[in-house]
Amino acid sequence: MNWDAIADRSIQDVPPGREEALAVLRAPGAELPAVLTAAYRVRRHFHGNRVKIHVLLNAMSGLCSEDCGFCSQSREASGPVEKHRLLPVDAMVEAARKAKEAKAWKFCIVTSTRGPNERQLEAVCEAVRRIKAEVGIRVCASLGILEDGQAERLKASGLDRFNHNLETSERRFPEICSTHAYDDRVRTVRAAQSAGLEACSGGIIGMGESDEDVVEMAFNARALGATSVPVNFFDPRPGTSLAGCPPPSPAKCLLALCLFRFVNPSRDIRAAGGREKNLRSLQALALYPCNSIFTGGYLTTPGNRPNEDHQMIHDLGFVIEEDGSS
Repeated sequence: MNWDAIADRSIQDVPPGREEALAVLRAPGAELPAVLTAAYRVRRHFHGNRVKIHVLLNAMSGLCSEDCGFCSQSREASGPVEKHRLLPVDAMVEAARKAKEAKAWKFCIVTSTRGPNERQLEAVCEAVRRIKAEVGIRVCASLGILEDGQAERLKASGLDRFNHNLETSERRFPEICSTHAYDDRVRTVRAAQSAGLEACSGGIIGMGESDEDVVEMAFNARALGATSVPVNFFDPRPGTSLAGCPPPSPAKCLLALCLFRFVNPSRDIRAAGGREKNLRSLQALALYPCNSIFTGGYLTTPGNRPNEDHQMIHDLGFVIEEDGSS
């Protein structure tokens, strides 16, 4: 396979064909450096050598009514997980302040819920207003499924971006979750976009999906026009229905990131949850296809400390892009 030809077309916003996309995922180990080099050409064309750091806040934990099979916070999960209701506004503002100190480009407020009720929505809106006024950092929220008018209220509060991941392919989604539909997720992303919010929407690699499912995820993110595409790597949680899934290899993870870059050339591609555990000693190589990472941990699992990720970025000759500066 001519990886440079795929990169050349991607730079022109022409994604690989389906068979080429499958070939990326199935590239032999000896070709991994060549695939990474081609993906880096695309990444560098659109994003230079900059890296955006994102910091998550689990603002409401372990209380979700949905049955997503991968999630330790779902109603079906039986493993140990911290449970708490929505944090006070002051606590969200203070977490945003710490995120900015960690050189975050964006601070992300996440709640474990099907969707926000009136009290929760207003508290998040108030937190966003104060963060914008007192901290000065871009803010994303991931609050589940949005109902009519909620996206507009979040936008009016100053929110920059809304996250709602597709998680997996449309074909496989009913095997992962039964309490809501794939179309509910698409509808929420569209509602956020219609309100003028940036959309963040990606998926999870390693839940027993096929290569064809991964290709579909990459192309569905493109079709949605997501500004930011987080690619998570499944870290099986005790007590969940998918706890027995074997992890993807580090090489498979890297090839998936390259695929998402070729298919979504100008978008922010983020090495997200499970990066540290699944990529292991190769996690620095994720910066070749990706221009974005999380630091400081995820919702219920730890991650690298910010200073460790800062060092990794600098060691590779990249620079941290803070607060949307170019």
